[in-house]
Formats: sequence, structure tokens, C-alpha cells
Amino acid sequence: MREVAIERITDAATEPTIRRLMRTPLTFSQRRDQRAGGRRVSQATGYRYLHEGIDVLASQAPDLHEVLGRCRGEGMTHVILDGTLIASDRVAGLRENGNDLWFGQKHKAFGGKVQFLAAPDGTPLWVSDTEPGSTPDRLHAFPVLYKAAADGLPTLADKGYIGAGIGILVPIRRPKGQSEQALHADTRTMNNLIRGIRALGERAVAELKQRCRALQRVTTSPSRTGNIARATLTLNAIWR
Repeated sequence: MREVAIERITDAATEPTIRRLMRTPLTFSQRRDQRAGGRRVSQATGYRYLHEGIDVLASQAPDLHEVLGRCRGEGMTHVILDGTLIASDRVAGLRENGNDLWFGQKHKAFGGKVQFLAAPDGTPLWVSDTEPGSTPDRLHAFPVLYKAAADGLPTLADKGYIGAGIGILVPIRRPKGQSEQALHADTRTMNNLIRGIRALGERAVAELKQRCRALQRVTTSPSRTGNIARATLTLNAIWR
């Protein structure tokens, strides 16, 4: 059945059918028991349909190597890296220091962190796996981005990625206790250029969150956030 579903998803002629079938699984703001009851299936079956549908769609999202290869082939000058916390209900789990594993101190909320890669115009291209909300901004795929930068495709990011390595271009921090005017004029100019160009990447997160209300707050396990985001990325590519 999964293979059949994948064939349907990749067939553009079935797009209206896909929208009807997947509208319910990706709209978590309704009560799940009402959604399942309205279709004369049990709540357990509704959950199974929900997660199977998400997994099938998520499996169609491109991997990072594929995305970067396509960007180079299309002659893009750079890609934009950004991360966000997808809010969720409170989840049990502790770090070694006793703090909540899924609680993000920056956003003061529970949730899972995902990283997004966007085209220069802000079009979402790729979504990472989920990490607990307490995880600092980082990406295990950095070596792949290093290789892309060596091939002429640098990555722009914000200050959360300072120290990420060669090829990840971020603004330079001002000296502690001083204003940004303490930086050299050339450095300030470079910072402004990176911020201005990178700002378009904010569109990727906003676009996916508006396409899928579930990404505004996940009411299932936050560990499923990555798959929900990738499923949304797949549908977003179809709708475009």
C-alpha cells in the first residue's frame, strides 16, 4: 500500500486527490477523535492513517545532497540556513543537568528544533531531522555544506551558527560590552550584506508554517516534527 501511495503522490494528475486525502492528517488543530469519528474509523485507526500518510509524504522530500546538486546545477549563488523551534505540548525527558530536554531556553517553550535550507529567494528546499528544543543551533550535515562551499555554493546563516566552519558565512560579533560601531567599517558592511541577503531565508519557515498549521504547534510527539515538516515540504513543492 505504501508503494501505491508513493506512486500517487509522484503523479501530478492525482494532485486534487492528494489534497483531499492529506488535508485532514496535516491539520492537527481539529480534535482527532472528531476527525476520525466523522470518517467512521476508530481513533487508533485515525492515528495510524495520520502517521502513515505523513511518513509517505516525508519520504518524498529531497535529501541534502540532492538539493545542493540541484542548486549548483541551477547556478545559485548561495543557500540560506536557518532553524526554528516548532512548539509542542510539554514532554517528559531530562538532560544530564536536570533541565527539560524538549524545553528551548531561547524561545521559552517546549518543542522540537528543525533546520531549513532555502534558495536565495527564500523558497524552502530542505528540512532536517528533529532535535530536542534544548539543543543549540547546529547541524550534523555541516561537512556536506563545506563541500558545497568549496564548489562555489556558500551558505549564509545568522549568529546562532558562529563557529560552524568554513563556508558557513555569518555576521561577526561585536566586542563584548561595546556597540557594533567598534567593528571596522568593512566588517560592519559585510555584516549588513549577510543579514540583508539572509533575511529572505525567513520566508522558508513562514511559508511552511502557513501551509501547514500543524507546524505552528505540534500536538503529537515532538519527535515527529521533522517528518511533519518534510511532508509539508513535499506538498508545498506540489502546490507551487
